[in-house]
Amino acid sequence: MLLRGLLLSAALFTATLASAQNGKTEVLWLGQAAARITTPTGKVIMIDPWLTSNPKTPANFRNIEALGKVDLILVTHAHFDHFADAPALAKLNNAPMYGPAGLNQTVTTLGILPAELSPRFGKGGTIMPFGPTGVKITAVHAEHSSELAYKNPTTGKDEVQPGGEPVGFILEMENGFKIWHMGDTAVFGDMRLIGDMYRPDLVLIPIGGHFVMNPVDAAMAVRDMIRPRFALPIHYGTTPQLRGTPAEFNAALGTAPGTARMLVVEPGQKFDF
Repeated sequence: MLLRGLLLSAALFTATLASAQNGKTEVLWLGQAAARITTPTGKVIMIDPWLTSNPKTPANFRNIEALGKVDLILVTHAHFDHFADAPALAKLNNAPMYGPAGLNQTVTTLGILPAELSPRFGKGGTIMPFGPTGVKITAVHAEHSSELAYKNPTTGKDEVQPGGEPVGFILEMENGFKIWHMGDTAVFGDMRLIGDMYRPDLVLIPIGGHFVMNPVDAAMAVRDMIRPRFALPIHYGTTPQLRGTPAEFNAALGTAPGTARMLVVEPGQKFDF
């Protein structure tokens, strides 16, 4: 087992090093909203890590150790399918978990994570966690909710705790490439403003419907409001309610000149940019 673990760690380190050496951004989608992003200088950022019980996450990634070294964790909101594995991943890597200020305050107060692993920032705020020449991360609006389901260890009862307001994240890589991970959201008018302000190259956009945008709404937001170069549909197919499909999204997106290209990807597959 020890040898197997060492070989797995070596392989993951080699893959991360290769991404850093080619100066590209790697985006690995792992189902629902979970995405591992490796920056051009080799920093590894995990967003919305729901892995161990996610039915769409490939079996070889349902153990959080399989992610390899993680330098930073981002959580868009408190719902289980975005937050579930974040505390364990933060502790495993001694890596900070950044999320909405209200969520992280609750996480610290409840003792889920110590304050140094649960730093707070809010909408409109920008962090540069790796220094002045590193990745720049800005929290932006998302139209959703953010309750934290919590089992009280003293009483054994399930509770609902405040989870702050949901956010999306704009990540500007060291080479200027920009990603907007939209978390869970409905359409809102300021998507156009955010698109104009940050001009993302790639959006990771929810399409499942019911709790988030459906494919038609998501396509309208991409085509008419945000206008990125690439769109990667997420947050579909994990539960019966999330019926939206990439095929529906792509059909609604259309092929007019200047329209974003939809990236066709299965959980466990990745793109380099």
